[in-house]
Parts: sequence; C-alpha cells; structure tokens
Amino acid sequence: MNGSESGFNPAFNIATIKQVVNEAIERVAPVSVRMPTPTRLRDLIRQIRAARTAAEERSVVNKECAYIRSTFREEDSVWRCRNIAKLLYIHMLGYPAHFGQLECLKLIASPRFTDKRVGYLGAMLLLDERQDVHLLITNCLKNDLNSNTQFVVGLALCTLGAIASPEMARDLASEVERLIKSPNAYIKKKAALCAFRIIRRVPDLMEMFLPATRSLLTEKNHGVLITGVTLITEMCENSPDTLNHFKKIVPNLVRILKNLILAGYSPEHDVSGVSDPFLQVKILRLLRILGKNDAEASEAMNDILAQVATNTETSKNVGNTILYETVLSIMDIKSESSLRVLAINILGRFLLNNDKNIRYVALNTLLRTVHVDTSAVQRHRTTILECLKDPDVSIRRRAMELSFALMNSQNIRAMMKELLSFLERSDAEFKAHCSSAMVLAAERYAPSSKWHLDTLFRLLLKAGNYLRDDTVSSTIQIISAAPTERQAYAAMRLWTSLERSAVSGDATEKQPLVQVAAWTVGEYGDLLVSEASNAISMVDEDGVDDFVRPTEEYVIDIYQKLLWSTQLSITTKEYLLLSLAKLSTRFTTRPSQDKIRVIIDTFGSHIHIELQQRGVELSQLYRQYAHLRPALLERMPAMEAPSGGARDDSDPETDAPLDSSHDAPHHRTDQDALLDLIIGSEPMSNGDAEHETPPPATNNNTSTSNDILDLLSGLDLSTPSVTAPAPTPVTNSVPASNLLLDGLFSTPQPTAPTGAQTETRVSALERNGLRVEFVVARGSAPGSATLTMRAASSARAALTDFLFQAAVPRVSTHTTSHTCHLAISTRSTFRCFWVLRSSWY
Repeated sequence: MNGSESGFNPAFNIATIKQVVNEAIERVAPVSVRMPTPTRLRDLIRQIRAARTAAEERSVVNKECAYIRSTFREEDSVWRCRNIAKLLYIHMLGYPAHFGQLECLKLIASPRFTDKRVGYLGAMLLLDERQDVHLLITNCLKNDLNSNTQFVVGLALCTLGAIASPEMARDLASEVERLIKSPNAYIKKKAALCAFRIIRRVPDLMEMFLPATRSLLTEKNHGVLITGVTLITEMCENSPDTLNHFKKIVPNLVRILKNLILAGYSPEHDVSGVSDPFLQVKILRLLRILGKNDAEASEAMNDILAQVATNTETSKNVGNTILYETVLSIMDIKSESSLRVLAINILGRFLLNNDKNIRYVALNTLLRTVHVDTSAVQRHRTTILECLKDPDVSIRRRAMELSFALMNSQNIRAMMKELLSFLERSDAEFKAHCSSAMVLAAERYAPSSKWHLDTLFRLLLKAGNYLRDDTVSSTIQIISAAPTERQAYAAMRLWTSLERSAVSGDATEKQPLVQVAAWTVGEYGDLLVSEASNAISMVDEDGVDDFVRPTEEYVIDIYQKLLWSTQLSITTKEYLLLSLAKLSTRFTTRPSQDKIRVIIDTFGSHIHIELQQRGVELSQLYRQYAHLRPALLERMPAMEAPSGGARDDSDPETDAPLDSSHDAPHHRTDQDALLDLIIGSEPMSNGDAEHETPPPATNNNTSTSNDILDLLSGLDLSTPSVTAPAPTPVTNSVPASNLLLDGLFSTPQPTAPTGAQTETRVSALERNGLRVEFVVARGSAPGSATLTMRAASSARAALTDFLFQAAVPRVSTHTTSHTCHLAISTRSTFRCFWVLRSSWY
C-alpha cells in the first residue's frame, strides 16, 4: 500500500501543518482581536526591491514597521517570529529597529528551536554591551548552555561570543570551559571559538582555559583542530608566559602538518587538490609565532617547512596561499640560510604570476624581508624592475620602494637608469617621492663626482617642479665645491638644458632646473662662452655630446625671454636677475654690458617689490657705485656641505651669517652684546690656525669700546664697568668726517678747503693677516662726506664668514641725509654680502 492509498501526502510537510494550524486559530479567534495575516519576508523583500525611488522605499518600510509595532503589543503573538525576521531585514537596510530588542528576548525564552534561532540572531544584530537590555539575556544563555540539544547549545555559544560584555564573560566562562571538554565535536569547536572571543574581551580569563585547550590538538576532527589552533594562537600573542608554555606542542603541530601533506585524497577536506588548506595555514601561522627568536623550536620545524615549500602545488591559488604562509614562517623564525633562499625564490616565482594580487603580495613581502637576506633578493632585481612597468598603481609603488631598498654601490648605475625611465613616465603622485629618494641614493652611492652631477641634472630635467626645495641648494653646493673643469662642464650642461627649456616653452614646469642653471651660468659664464670650453669633454654618461658654444648676445637673449615670462615664479626670476647681473662682470663686450644694464633697469619699476628692490640696487652698481661692481659680483667661494640640521636657503647668494654668540661660555652684558654686533663675538680665523683675540689697547683715545660707544652715543649703554661719554652738540661747522669718526682716530684730520675733494686714508684694523682701511673724502657739497672701507687679506687660505657692519649715532640737531657704502678689495677669497645702506639723522 503506497502513501496515497494510506492517506499520507509527502507534500503535506511541517510548514503546511503549521499554516493549517494558524488558519484554524484565526477562525476560532474573536473578530474583535483578529489581526490580518502579516506579510511574509519574501514578499516584503519583493516590495522593497520593486520601489523605484528612495521615498517609495521609505514608505514601504515605515508602513511595515508600523504594523510590526502594533503586533508587538499583543502578549502572545502567533507571528512574532516572522515579524522579527522582517525587522532584522529592515535593520540590515539601515533603518532603525531598536524597538524589537525585547521581542528578541521573548523569542529566546521560547522552548521552540525556530523561535530561539531567530531570537538569538536578533540579539546578535540588535544588542551590544552598550545596551542595558543585553544583561537580561545572561540567564537565558546559561539555561541554553545546559540544554540537551547540541544545536541550542551552539546557538547560545555563538551569541555569547558575539555580544559578551566583560561581566557576562566572567559569569559564563566556567560553562564554556566545561563545554570545551565535551565529547561532542560540534559543541567542542563552538566552545573553543567562544573561548577565543572571551579571551580577546577579558585576557584575565586565559588561565582558566589552558588545561582544556591543549587537549584539543589530540582530536581527529579537523574542525576542532582549527578552532584549537586558533585559540592557542590568540593566547600566545597575548601572553609571553603562555607562549613559553605552548612551545612544547611544536612536535605535535609538526606531526599534524606532516600528516596533512602526506595524506591521500580526502573528499571531505580536499580543496583544489590540497588537503585542508585552512588547517595548514592556521598551523603555519602558529609555528611562526612559536619559533620566533627560539633556535630550538626553529630547528624542530625547519624540515617540515622545507617539505611544505617543495611539495605544495602552485598552479592553484590554494597552494599559493600555503606557500605565502610558509615564506612568512621561514623569514620570521631562525631558519637556515638555504631555507631563506628557498623562501625568497618562491616570492620570485610569485612575481611572474599573472594574478596581480599575488604579485603585490610578493613585492610587499620582499620589501619586509629584504634586510634579512639582501643578496638573495638581488637575484630577482630584473623581475622587480619589470614590475615598474605594471599597469597596476599599487604594484608600481611597491616595486619602486623595493628598488630603492636594493640599491648599493655596485648596482647604482643600472638601477638609477631604470628609475630615471620610470620617473619620466610615472604619474604625478610618484614623482615627488621617487625624485627625493633618487637624490639621496645618488648622494650616498655615487661612483664619481661627474656621474653624481649628471644624475642630478637628469633629475632636474625629468622631475621638474616635483623636486624638493633643498635639492636646488644641495646641487649648487656640489657645483661650487667642484674643481674648475667640473664647474665649466656643469655650466655647459645646464646651459644646454636651460636653452632648450626656454625655446620649447616648458621652463615653467622645470623651475628648479632654471634656478640651478641660472646660478651656475651666472657664476661661471666666462667659462661658458670662452674658446677654452671647446677643450672640455661634454660627453655625458650616455655618450652624448650636444653642446654648442653660445655667444654672449644669445645668452642674454635667453635670459631676457625667461625674465619676460609671466609664468615663472618670483624666486626663479630673482635667480635669473642676479645671475644676469653677475654676467655683466663675466662678459667682456660693450654691447653685452649695455644690454644687461637695460634689462636690469626695467626691473626698477617692477610691480613686485622684491624684484623692484633688486632692480634698483643692481642699477646703482652701474652708476654711482660702478667701481664696486666687480668686487661685489665676483665668484662665490666653495660652499660647505650642510651637516646635521642644515638651513634651507632659498637664495644661496644672500646667506645670512650664523650668530655664534650663544656659544660663549659666560654671560654678556647688554653693552658687550652691542660690541659683539659691531666687532664680532669671536676673532676672525683665516682657516690655517686658531687665533686668540689680543687684549684691547690701553690708549685712552683709541680704545675699541670707547670708539663704539662714541658711534652709539645716542643709546643708553650704562654699565658699572664702562661709562659712555656725554654726546657733544653738533653744529654745522663740524666736518661730517669728524662727526662720523669721532674717537676712532688718534690724530686730528686736516680740514680741506670748501669745494675741494680730498681723501684721507686711515688703517682701522690689521690683525691675523686682515687689513681694514677707511678712506674719508669730503664732498663738494657743504656738510657731505664719503666713507669707503677697504679690506684686504694677505693670508694664503681663504677667509670665511667675513662681515662688515656699521652703526651710526642719531643726533637730533643734524638732519642732513647721507648715504654710506662700502667697497671690498680682496687678494684672497671673501664671502661677499650685499651693499650696506643706512641714513643718518
């Protein structure tokens, strides 16, 4: 007799029975309390997906939420489970669903498994430790943890691990520890995962689970093994004492991993031909933690790591995952050198993989491990450089960083050539970082000074405005410290680049190049246009010689074109203007001098105040102070390389002297500080020996202190040790030279007839090979005088940090305006500062 003959219909299942029962209850219930049948979850999903606008979707959700609220008011709602399921879906869409929290607790307390399942799911989604309602669930969890049904126990363990607060974890930790020892594998693995979450929330409870955790590794069930290894890993990462405790299990882990590798085909655990890759990855990660900084544990796992690395199939992504974890374990533990080479070779094979994710992982791992075995990584340098051409931006970035990490003095030429090509075609986001790293690498590993200069010139040409500001000053320093032949070579190379940029119109995109070229051509322009430049080899590192000696007029035309450009920055034009002024002393023909003068004069009315000031000052060097121009615009001395926290000078021509007064070992008075401002706090050194300042002369009329106080007679400098003389009233009958030099000279100056122009030379200072001479000339106009200071050095070595400063008294009765200027004539090299101008009142 079949099912149909006995009256049993297979289609008449539990769901149909439930529907029939619910319909019967509705028919029996009074009409006044009868609620309409709620919408099923699938129908609600269909309605929401059918909404064409966000407003229409909100309307559907609000209508359903209003209905669900109304059903929650009933004490015994037949459809509570269905309504909570719909509310959870609404919560997943981002709408508020907090009003269903208590209903979830009612479902959890229900004896039916279907209600508990939805109730616990709602508790995990709607409750957390910030909600006080979640404390009400503790008793329900404890009851369900003691249930005879394994699935109910599993629901309670999952919920406890998801929403456990520290208080709840302490209350129920003993129950979880008991369940870890359960003979049921399903409950055991759920309890282990719950313990993992409890330890993460409350690390103090770790010791409670130690005895039960070690027994998990003896299980045959792979699910229990995975959860056990996960729990042990968490314990070892959080506690060094626990780490030492579990180092004894390394042989057990090695045995489990070996069985997985040598095991045959198992359909239950096989994934793409690999036996349980999830468990293998977990064990490898735990071995990495246990073997770090432990030679004995590392020795025990060397053989198994070598077997995994050689026996794992690489054609599938599953095998690549296991190999990646193996590489990480080999590089982190104290493994043998041959094993590290094997691991790096695996990463090298990853670089040839078509999957860009695998290539990225390989580059990232090589970057982290390159310091462990650099020579092994160097073997894959060609493959790494090929990754610079990868279309993926992340791979290019990692390949660039790894390339800089591989640079050394042996491969700097080849690496820099590839990186220059990469810099030229790279995106803007790479140029700044790449160019800065290349500058540092060239400075550190440069095989020769000529190669260093050529590399910097290529960087200036290809990186453009993305170069750091200090690259300009550092390049100028290298050029200034080079020998004369190298300076001429630099001037010719930079002139060629400057000319091309000016003609092609892309100078605005290469302003650091323009700045360095302007400074170099201004300093060594005479070497650029002289016939001797033909004897200098201009062949660069690529074997190219494209230099054509320009004429003086053509150089000035290029400068004029750049200065007239509206796109160049003010700083670049300052470099060009000062460079052009220096060329007036480098070029010899009269037309060139006149053309430079005309260009400089036009900047006297420039709209920008800085350029206008420079234009006016430089123009004065062609008129009133033409005799000072050759000395002021002579070549700069060799600059010293910055050490430590070097200053970033925007204009190398106008360095300000460093104040060394803070190095004095004793405190100075206000008067001494002013004297230091005028005569310097330390004696000037000519570089060949240290000199001590001799004590001041005791002559009552020539004392340095009294001389300075006479010049500063209008200031209040009263101290117990030095008394300033009272200011003498000044009348029109007193010569201006005597007014300025009052107390400075021991002999009176002769008075010249009115209208005559006489000169008086006085030696003001002669010390350590330095001679300072003042020349006083009375002008033709009444009450006018010109003071010229001339300084000369007879020392063999170059003088540095030479600074002349003048202080002028303020006399209220004398209102004639004067101009003070200085001339420096040198036999040795001086560091030259700008023209000093002041007014007297």
